[in-house]
Amino acid sequence: MGLVDRLLSGDRRAAAQLVTLMEDGGPPAREAVAALYPHTGHAHIVGVTGSPGTGKSTLVYELAKEFRSRDKTVGIVAVDPTSPFSGGALLGDRIRMQKLSTDEGIFIRSMASRGQLGGLARATGDAIKVLDAFGRDIVMVETVGAGQSEVEIARAAHTVIVVDAPGLGDDIQAIKAGLFEIADIFVVNKADREGADRTLLTLRMMLDMGEGSRERGWRPPLVKTVALQGEGSALVADAVEQHLAHLKESGQLHIRSMRLAEEELRRILGQELLSRLLDEIREEQWEFLTKEVAERELDPYTAADNLLASFFQATAGVDERRGYES
Repeated sequence: MGLVDRLLSGDRRAAAQLVTLMEDGGPPAREAVAALYPHTGHAHIVGVTGSPGTGKSTLVYELAKEFRSRDKTVGIVAVDPTSPFSGGALLGDRIRMQKLSTDEGIFIRSMASRGQLGGLARATGDAIKVLDAFGRDIVMVETVGAGQSEVEIARAAHTVIVVDAPGLGDDIQAIKAGLFEIADIFVVNKADREGADRTLLTLRMMLDMGEGSRERGWRPPLVKTVALQGEGSALVADAVEQHLAHLKESGQLHIRSMRLAEEELRRILGQELLSRLLDEIREEQWEFLTKEVAERELDPYTAADNLLASFFQATAGVDERRGYES
């Protein structure tokens, strides 16, 4: 029996092996995605993002326990930062959530970001597919915690939770840049600290000023939690379920799923085209153009156009030799 068949029969080890396969990439990973893809599309994908120190991992831990008490199966993909020097990752989320690993209804996997921007690992989307096909009702994705760059989670999740906390040097540091726009739910964690009410008030004022939430027909709720003590997680779980109900009733779930599919297709096309382009370019041509750009004899846009022209000429020649129309 193959890995995908074992996964569909409920084999946890097969799920772990498939996620590893997705991280490794290559033709075997693509074949596995093709085989399991028809069995996906059922899980509610929930992204959890925010600045470092807001307590995202603890909140995810408490949410997993809360959803299990509601008879929901849970998958967790926790993306950890990769060292720019050694290439390794601490994978601290796996250590932190180890207490959940004995529950058959919870599957946890930490993934190294491996230098990817946006707070997600390259294979995060495929790992989500594995857990979706594995039958998880809810798949939570916790991002690295790099702060303002983490808007990529909106391209992978149906519901996005943005976590903030008081006392981090900036009342609204977790909602700068694009994070405020992508939030479906705001959580003010560590609400027992001084300044929590001020952080909550700031968020409420920004919501009142913004038009985005009213245009979507959904005003992101503000939830106070003390995740370390298990306080407020039930309210966050309620908000997650209410948001899913809103997406279904308003027809936004289909629209959002279409958007996620489009974003993924664009991402894959970008990766594939770049990979194939670099494979086609001769090393001496690459070095020559790089030198021209570095010495300001050629601007980078013209250099890129030259590379693309060479690539399309080469691929057109291959098509002609194969008998295709160029």
